[in-house]
Amino acid sequence: MTRVLVTGAGGMLGRDLLAVLAARSDLKVTAATRTDLDITDAEAVRAAVARHDVVLNAAAWTDVDGAERDEAAATAINGDGVAHLARACAGHGARLLHVSTDYVFAGDADTPYAEDAPTDPINAYGRSKLAGERAVARFLPETGYLVRTAWLYGAHGRNFVTTMIGLAATREHLDVVDDQQGQPTWSYALATRLVALADAALAGGAPAGIYHGTCTGRTTWYGLARAAFTLAGLDPDRVRPTTSDRFPRPATRPAYSVLGHDRWAEAGLPPLPDWRDALSDAFDSPTAPAPWKVA
Repeated sequence: MTRVLVTGAGGMLGRDLLAVLAARSDLKVTAATRTDLDITDAEAVRAAVARHDVVLNAAAWTDVDGAERDEAAATAINGDGVAHLARACAGHGARLLHVSTDYVFAGDADTPYAEDAPTDPINAYGRSKLAGERAVARFLPETGYLVRTAWLYGAHGRNFVTTMIGLAATREHLDVVDDQQGQPTWSYALATRLVALADAALAGGAPAGIYHGTCTGRTTWYGLARAAFTLAGLDPDRVRPTTSDRFPRPATRPAYSVLGHDRWAEAGLPPLPDWRDALSDAFDSPTAPAPWKVA
């Protein structure tokens, strides 16, 4: 029986991973929340990874603006913590699937970033995540898998989609940024793909390295908000376009976060679905949170 460790099991993606894995009778799953396992503790990580075949790492510092204020703390988790996991996996012969981000890129491109495109993060969060990527590449060149995602939303935890639907109850109009392009990605769809990649890795059918785990297509935050309003039975014209300079924040956001997906073919897997189809599936899912069910 394959033994799987899920770190960050209490978060949005972690909970979706557990839901996907729960359907598998051939797996023995260990769920480690932040309370259960501090990935900045190297000894604790070594003990947790022991006797597991695969580690799915969804543990991360995700506060982008907070990272700008305390880059050392963000890097301790997103960089050093990932290095502890990679070393432990190397020592115990386990494969590591680590979730990274589009923020490792500068966001100044005009065509989708390929998996091997040069990295150049423009904020502290991106730098902290890049440190984690480099640790996986260093310690697990043959058994480490980096899956970059972006614009993640899901049933568990606060995210852009739930925030927009929630604000609809108190505001007649919402001004939403229309000058940042990206690929909204349903966390459950990503969780399903991570498990499929783990299967392919264990079967020897997926080469190690970088994959881009975002939905296909592209839109802006404004476009995503309008699509969410439509699916929720709300008038999408209540959403109005604006520009990023209207909402200054501590961390600069990439203007272009569109990723390419060519490497999935090497693993024998298709890219994730179009973002519109995934969003529709999220609204139809029985696990969708109450704020999505306003219609």
